[in-house]
Amino acid sequence: MRRRVTPWRVLGTIGVLLLITFVILIRIPSGKYMLLVDGAHPVAPLVKVQGARPAKPGQGKLYFVDVQEQNASEFDVFLSWLHSHAPFIPAVHPHASFLPAGVLLGPCTTDAQANAVAVQEMAFSQQVAAAVALRKLHYHVVVKPTGVIVSQLIGGTHAPCNLQPMDVIVAVNGTPTPTTASLEAVLGPVTPGAIVKLRVRRDGKLLTVPIKTVVNPRTGRALVGFVPDQSATFKLPRKVTIDANGIGGPSAGLAFTLEVMQQLGRNVLHGHKVAATGEMELNGAVGPIGGIKQKTYGVRQAGADVFLVPAGKNAQDARKYAGPLRIIPVRSLDQALHDLATLPPST
Repeated sequence: MRRRVTPWRVLGTIGVLLLITFVILIRIPSGKYMLLVDGAHPVAPLVKVQGARPAKPGQGKLYFVDVQEQNASEFDVFLSWLHSHAPFIPAVHPHASFLPAGVLLGPCTTDAQANAVAVQEMAFSQQVAAAVALRKLHYHVVVKPTGVIVSQLIGGTHAPCNLQPMDVIVAVNGTPTPTTASLEAVLGPVTPGAIVKLRVRRDGKLLTVPIKTVVNPRTGRALVGFVPDQSATFKLPRKVTIDANGIGGPSAGLAFTLEVMQQLGRNVLHGHKVAATGEMELNGAVGPIGGIKQKTYGVRQAGADVFLVPAGKNAQDARKYAGPLRIIPVRSLDQALHDLATLPPST
């Protein structure tokens, strides 16, 4: 005897199929990462400076920003696509961005390696932030160069999968390279395409890594295939402790620098609620960061007055999502201090 097909049975069948589809999609990794908004965090509770002065009422508040990273399932990607084509459907993860794992992690990099690198980057950025802040306040800071950091790997070269971010190059072909200038000097006579032997410090161990050079399109000289940064040890006249609460990466450097100065008596904020992002470099320059869309929304959620952002592409992108938030592009610590000092009085 045939069962009668009713609308309820049809709806029930559709519901079961949708549930099965949901379960399947949510279990299938998409090979992408989601960048999610994380609210801006107050900096002051994380920074302790020897000899810090008590905070004054109305001196302002400083925030740093972060991005949450999460493995995306095929269901996450589908929901994002659905919302983009039908905006009346609420977004499960508002303002999320999706990046292929290879772009976020880099080739030949596992999650564990990426997390370890992020922790190293944060630790080093804290030391740089403290050193730059104390120097700006005319304290005597001793900086001893210890090699050249692999800051960023360049795709299409032989460096990815042979080097890792935060590797420290201490010698090339047996010649020490304590500074970026010495690295450039050693590579100067090398013919592009030749193989050089790098002495690399990684996780406390010394390795020898042969790398085929490529031609630098700007100079025509040999290039190893990474963006260099200076590694150093620091002797500070005051103890500075920064607890980043498990957050990795170097993008809070500018915020930490400003907070150290504020705690030692420099009126940095002038009564404003200020958010800041940018990698702090030893020479006082502010370097670009990732996740600017999510960071801008995080600052808006915190109700900050202004957002200091690395000049260039970061600032251009931040303005797209800023709404009423004021974006201040900066290229250096000096510019950040000047622009904050010339803001209209806080109301």
